[in-house]
Amino acid sequence: MMNVAIIYKDSQALLEGHFKLSSGNHSQFYLQSAKVLENPKTAKLLAEALAEQIIASGIKIDAVCSPALGGIISGFALATALDVRFIFAERVEGIMTIRRGFEVQENEKYIICEDIITTGGSALEAAKEVEKSGGNVVAYAALANRGFCSRENSDLEATSSCKLPLDKPLFALEDFTFEMYEEKDCPLCKDGSTAYKPGSRGN
Repeated sequence: MMNVAIIYKDSQALLEGHFKLSSGNHSQFYLQSAKVLENPKTAKLLAEALAEQIIASGIKIDAVCSPALGGIISGFALATALDVRFIFAERVEGIMTIRRGFEVQENEKYIICEDIITTGGSALEAAKEVEKSGGNVVAYAALANRGFCSRENSDLEATSSCKLPLDKPLFALEDFTFEMYEEKDCPLCKDGSTAYKPGSRGN
């Protein structure tokens, strides 16, 4: 059985230290999926495992759409595993947009794929763009779920922070639930260390 946590650790993608997250909260752990996906064989392995879940559910998928930048590699790998079309959405002046000649067909069935789902905000923005163009978003997917949203094959319940619709399934390979702290309550700060922001936004 695949151990996703071990794969992340072996890829140096499960970081331990003192991190400032995009939300502004602090944590002792950070997932850096780009380090996992830089190895094509690992990306293929993870995407095929994710595709197996989706195929087993019986959901029909015509295409995959990912929010840029973080979801592009995982989304393309999933589309390859599912043998369907792939497009991506990107921010233009802060607004998620589908462009570059990509076309969404009327009633085309989409899965929105991220590398990591935290609250699902970016994935939801991409989904709205697909739906605005006439597509039908039937599910969401990610390599890793940060534990705010509930996923298929897990007993973890969604928290109030989850932005994904509850009537659409989320497929992911593993739940990663880490303690997070507001800066004023962060025990790492109180111990004198400085938070580092390794993510894609703001550095």
